[in-house]
Amino acid sequence: MSPDVYSTKSERIGKIDLPQQFSEPLRTDIIQRAVETLWSHKRQPYSPDPLAGKKQVSWLSKRRRDIKSSYGKGQSRVPRKTMSVKGSQYQMVGAFAPGAVGGRKAHPPKSDKNWEKKLNIKERRKAIRSAISATINKELVKNRGHKIPEIYPIVLDDSFESIKTTTELKNSLLSLGFGQEIERASQKRIRAGKGKMRGRKHKTPKSIVIITSNKCALTIAGRNMPGMDIVDVNHLNIEILAPGTHPGRAALFTKGAIIALKDKRLFL
Repeated sequence: MSPDVYSTKSERIGKIDLPQQFSEPLRTDIIQRAVETLWSHKRQPYSPDPLAGKKQVSWLSKRRRDIKSSYGKGQSRVPRKTMSVKGSQYQMVGAFAPGAVGGRKAHPPKSDKNWEKKLNIKERRKAIRSAISATINKELVKNRGHKIPEIYPIVLDDSFESIKTTTELKNSLLSLGFGQEIERASQKRIRAGKGKMRGRKHKTPKSIVIITSNKCALTIAGRNMPGMDIVDVNHLNIEILAPGTHPGRAALFTKGAIIALKDKRLFL
């Protein structure tokens, strides 16, 4: 495939041949495994206080010689704490044991548990190549919910990397026909579930991702665009190309990024 190259003024200035990374067959199973592996590296360990339910004094003797004894009183063998004493009579309640009120948990989560998953290097590279090839599949991109123009897929000229303001970037994308996509990303959705009670009432859908040849001013210009990501090709990962394990995100590569993929043989 040889998509057209467009300038910041939406002028077609030529074509470019795509490298072999864009011809990888779609493998949704490998993409899903790669994204879940990346998620596992971000998971925060959690556990209760190691001393939770163990801070009260609890002791129970089964010996005749001990004064505080449950011997002959028909009590179960549960650790207990003394609430009151009257002569040789002791009022005791269960403590410490998992079945007692205020006792410890039987098998709580451990903070030292390793949640990280592993993925082979060749699998990770194949997943990224598969996600890259999915970005030029117009039907797959549309099925993901993106509003793309008829000229998609397209490649941006390197002049896009010198854009410094959000207004200039927005006008350039509007002239290319991405107005509906920008409007779709700006409409926040009401989040369902517990997220609403944790300060995340709205959910912003993912929009276009622009892949540049290196870090440039465009990164600052696009950070205020709702749902948009701008990343250089050397730091491209599977979660950016397939958010939520779903491939087919609308992506715009600059001409320099395409050349870098070919010359540096990235993800091969």
